[in-house]
Amino acid sequence: MPRENSFSDSEGRSLTPDPEDGMATSPTWDGQTAERAPWSPPRRPWLTPPRSLAAPTSPARPTAYPSQTPKDRFRATVRKVMAMSRTSSLMARRGVGAEPGVDPRRASAFVNYGHIRQQCLIEVNDYSTFRTSFGRMTNAEFIRLLNDEGASKREPWVKVRWINIGGISWDVISALALKYDLHPLALEDVLTQRGHARSKTDYYPQHLFIRMLCHTLGAEEEATTLETTISSLPRSAADRAKFASMGHAGGLRYRGRRADVEQAGPTGARFGGMAESEQAQKNARNRKLVKELTRGDRVNVQIRPMCLFLFKDGTVISIHKDNTLNFTAPITERLRQRDTGLRTTADPSMLVQSLLDLVVDSAMEVVEEYQGRILKVEQAVLLKPSMKTVRRLHILQGDLILHKRTLEPIKTVIYGLRRYDVDRAMALREHADANVKEEGYMSHKAKIYLADVHDHMEYILTSLDMIAGITENLINYTFNMASYEMNEAPTDPRDNHFLPLTLLTGYFGMNFDPMWSVMENSDLLFWEIALPLMAVVIPLFLFNDFKRMAHYIEKRLTRRAVVKSFKRA
Repeated sequence: MPRENSFSDSEGRSLTPDPEDGMATSPTWDGQTAERAPWSPPRRPWLTPPRSLAAPTSPARPTAYPSQTPKDRFRATVRKVMAMSRTSSLMARRGVGAEPGVDPRRASAFVNYGHIRQQCLIEVNDYSTFRTSFGRMTNAEFIRLLNDEGASKREPWVKVRWINIGGISWDVISALALKYDLHPLALEDVLTQRGHARSKTDYYPQHLFIRMLCHTLGAEEEATTLETTISSLPRSAADRAKFASMGHAGGLRYRGRRADVEQAGPTGARFGGMAESEQAQKNARNRKLVKELTRGDRVNVQIRPMCLFLFKDGTVISIHKDNTLNFTAPITERLRQRDTGLRTTADPSMLVQSLLDLVVDSAMEVVEEYQGRILKVEQAVLLKPSMKTVRRLHILQGDLILHKRTLEPIKTVIYGLRRYDVDRAMALREHADANVKEEGYMSHKAKIYLADVHDHMEYILTSLDMIAGITENLINYTFNMASYEMNEAPTDPRDNHFLPLTLLTGYFGMNFDPMWSVMENSDLLFWEIALPLMAVVIPLFLFNDFKRMAHYIEKRLTRRAVVKSFKRA
């Protein structure tokens, strides 16, 4: 696909040189005035083409000519690598000033994204109302399938083709983009999956692009591949030049403006440049420290993006980081059954609706887990409020704010697909025709089912608001109880229950004369007075403590009885 706002020849190759090609120039010739290389044979005038048939001096991409020596070609390659390194260094500061979008036909795209590599698991599902076909393959097998026109061609009975890609790798994504003409902006969203990017929907002339954030419950594990391998990227300008030269020498084969990707480097992310900045390292260290400090007190939720491409020819492409394909396994199982809605309709938009419904159902499981966790914390607060429960509530409240921020755009995406699908598809047409009825990407039946998904999202967001409100109330209750106990302490009779005994001890400790109670009696008189006095004073002053203890024991017994009743049931 030629670049916009550029000239191209009859074969579709761009005639506008790239910025990185400014230094990589080769000597041109017109058939008569070309300078002869030292090693070339003597000029034969009868073999020289006439001026009318000579090679045109156009700004097309220079190629290697017989008049160049190996040394000249080597110097031209070095200059090109230096120019590409200079361009990549300008884009190192978080992509500032970089051209938007990712075009796999450009050499700069391989320099910036060629290091993204992962062992993917690709599943190709072809189905209709009466027949299905499934196949799983690796990176190399999938690329060979795309390059073979005969093997990748859909059979006549196929109504929907679902390409489910588990993992993100440059070789797979670039080959897929060249095959299906994926838009550069959508391709950039796939490759630069930053942290908690916002869920969104983009309409392009070739396809519909949807990015959704999937919230799933998971066990404690290491960071994802795209987050842990950034430190392995080339850091210096020399390393970047070396990496670029490796891309030209062993990873790219140019044919005019097309570049066939054959190799790629390690995994990584674009933003942040080819090297991590010091601030990014500090942020990563702080995040790891917070994760260790909050271990065991938070619900482990994995937030990962899923990208969907919907074509009007019935092709659906899903790309996500789960290279086991366990997340999308329920949808695959439904396709294997003949009587399901996906099979009976054979509608690609229904497949997209099912994937969106899967994302929402996973988020509903997360909300249910938070509801169970907040009930346990509320039980602990009602039994005996403490600062430990406030700490747990503070952690849960922070996570709830994050989930609410990442889940709210999903509701907007679903509403936009139901309400504005046709309008947005019509806005893409350059020349409006009143006689042609414009159709959107989502069918009428898919929009009906999306209404149910929208209701589920409404329930999820309402539940998050409710849990956040309960969390805030429990924190306020705990602090109010602590403040009440502190205010009650100065006037608490418990501070004075030893005063009678102190007075009695001081009286019997006097040694002046005459004093009948001291001089005429033994210490037995002290105990005869002290013990009955303390037997009356101590229960009187500790009555409130006994009352609280009885209330606490009653609540514990109630909790035990409820647990036993559920176990019996």
